[in-house]
Formats: sequence, structure tokens, C-alpha cells
Amino acid sequence: MITTSAHLEELRKRLLVSFGTIFLFAVLAYFFAEQIARFFMMPLFSAQSEVVKLVYTNLTEAFITYLKLSLLIGITFSIPVLIYELWMFIAPGLHSSEKKTVLTVVFWATLLFTAGASFAFFIVLPQLLHFFMGFSNPKLTALPKLGGYITFVARTSLGFGLAFEIPFLMVAAAKIGWVSRTYFSTKRKYFYPAILMLSFLLAAGDIMAAILLCLPLLALYEAGILIIRLFARKPENDAAPSSDPDDSD
Repeated sequence: MITTSAHLEELRKRLLVSFGTIFLFAVLAYFFAEQIARFFMMPLFSAQSEVVKLVYTNLTEAFITYLKLSLLIGITFSIPVLIYELWMFIAPGLHSSEKKTVLTVVFWATLLFTAGASFAFFIVLPQLLHFFMGFSNPKLTALPKLGGYITFVARTSLGFGLAFEIPFLMVAAAKIGWVSRTYFSTKRKYFYPAILMLSFLLAAGDIMAAILLCLPLLALYEAGILIIRLFARKPENDAAPSSDPDDSD
């Protein structure tokens, strides 16, 4: 049995590895911060051809923005390591068969995050930016600020990436027996409003972004249910766990 002190020491080691990985990738990203920032500007320039540059109004804004951007890239590229460290930290409480799924967990979680962030960057952002920049007219000129724009892109991409983890979490929960195979299909009336609220929160109150996020999330939720039916093992007793007595709702 693992003692509390040993558990805390294990947590400390996992955190050191995680933060060290983020720091390493962030430092490497900083050397290419200008090129990365230009890449992030592509959706804006594509949405509004009249915009050829961004501005910054505070002397430190560009420097701070590059630091934030480097940290974001560091976190993004560290996600496989972060997922691995998290899974290995909780592994002592899992069965041996569940511990062996670490590579599968890391692969699918990383793939879904990448798919969500890519969907946001290449599909959602151009639509949003085209809409918002459409308010420009001869008497109203848009002058996007570097810091605000990069924050908007990063927040949207990160939000979509995290949201796309929903089917993975659903399948993982059913696969290891935390919920029954029919749990999510019988709880739509609770999860659909939760997805709507999650979309609104991740979009930071932006109605159009929330709609563009909500629709694929609902589709992913249904995809998660389908995948559970196809691949999740059927427990000996297909009834819900004791913590879910109202599964028949």
C-alpha cells in the first residue's frame, strides 16, 4: 500500500517532469515566436485582405505577447507528456489491464486535441474573423491589436482542443467500468444542456463561436455513444454503478 508521503513524492516528480517539459518547449518556441505569430495571423489576413498588419500600443505588448505565445506552444506540445504523467500518477489505483492502456490513452487524447485545435484554426476562426471584420467601412477602420488578437486565437483553439476530448473521456469512462455502456445514451437530457453551457463558456460569451463549437460537440457526443456500443467491453452486470441509481431516467 502506498503511503501518503510516497504519494506526495510521486506527485512532486510528476509535476517536475510536466513543468520541465513545458519550460523546455516554451524556450524553444520563443526563438521562433515571430514566425509563429505570423502563422497565427494567417486567418485574419485571409478573412480581410485590407488588413496587412497588426498594431501594438504599449511598448511591452509585443514582448509580453511573444512570451504568452511561447508558453501556449510549450503547453500544447507538452500535452502527450502531461497526459502520460497524469495517467501514470493515477496508475497505482488502477488494475494491471488499465495501466497497459497508457499509450492508447496518450494517442487518442492527443489526436482529439489536435483535431479540435485544427478545426478551430482552419475552419471556425476564418468564419468568425470574416464576420467580425465585416463591420469595417470607409468611416470605421479595424486596427486589430497584436496582444488581443493572439489571445483570441489561442483561447479559441485551446477551447476547441479541450472540448474535443469529450468522446475520449466518454469511452474511457465506459471502458474501465466507471459508467455503464448505456449511461450516456440515457442521460442526453442532462448532457445536452451541459454541452450548450460548456460551449458558451469556452467561447467566452461569443455567441457565434459558441454555436460553431456546440454543433460539433453534439456530434462528438453522439459519436462517443456509438463508439462505446461498438468497442467498450460489456460488463458482467450492465446496470449502472451504485452512484447512478436513476440510470433509467
